[in-house]
Amino acid sequence: MNNQYTIAVVDDDTNIRLLVEAFLQKENYRTVGLGSAEEAWELWQSSPPDLWVLDIMLPGMDGYEFCRRIRSEAEVPIIMISARDNEVDKILGLELGSDDYMVKPFSPRELVARIKRQLQRWYKLNGPEGQPSSSPVRIELGNLQLLPEERRAFWAGEEVDLTSKEFAMLQVFAENPNRAFTRDDLLNFVWGEDYFGSDRAVDHLIKRVRKKIGRLPIEAVWGHGYRMRYEGGDPSQ
Repeated sequence: MNNQYTIAVVDDDTNIRLLVEAFLQKENYRTVGLGSAEEAWELWQSSPPDLWVLDIMLPGMDGYEFCRRIRSEAEVPIIMISARDNEVDKILGLELGSDDYMVKPFSPRELVARIKRQLQRWYKLNGPEGQPSSSPVRIELGNLQLLPEERRAFWAGEEVDLTSKEFAMLQVFAENPNRAFTRDDLLNFVWGEDYFGSDRAVDHLIKRVRKKIGRLPIEAVWGHGYRMRYEGGDPSQ
């Protein structure tokens, strides 16, 4: 079934780009090779791929800015690649919404394995053919209302635009009010049990949700993780 997926490889190093594409094509993926984020943005607007392999250091618009723009519109999987083996760079990539981060030089076989896992997680989260999997029709918790089958969220009657991972995280909390989850719990629920990256991805995802819903009562549990507080009334109080 891999041949249903198109992978965009964005890297100004032609040798790396062609090498990655060759390994992906052996696994029956369709590939599109691009040398700049500007070209990638044109592809996104005309024929968006199923996953991005994105270099950070690009001429013109860099990978960080491109990732930020994509994340403002969709939750399509993004794997960043870079020669920078620096924790700050990795954290920034995760904070902007990348799903994984690999340091050059890397094993093309490992990259292909990570791509497979990202696509598996994506379709596990969204269901076959991009459709939501079996879920409750409606979840209500004070000011919060979720419609899982439609992937729609409302706060105090106003619709909130969430990415798929943001929605999945919120649904976990809404279905389990007052339960404290560890970061590993949340990684397993939202990203899948075979997630490669740092548990900081949880902190960054919660930060994004809080930014969109300022009075959302998700709180840190010291030394443990997070929970959504709910006392039976309006959770925003």
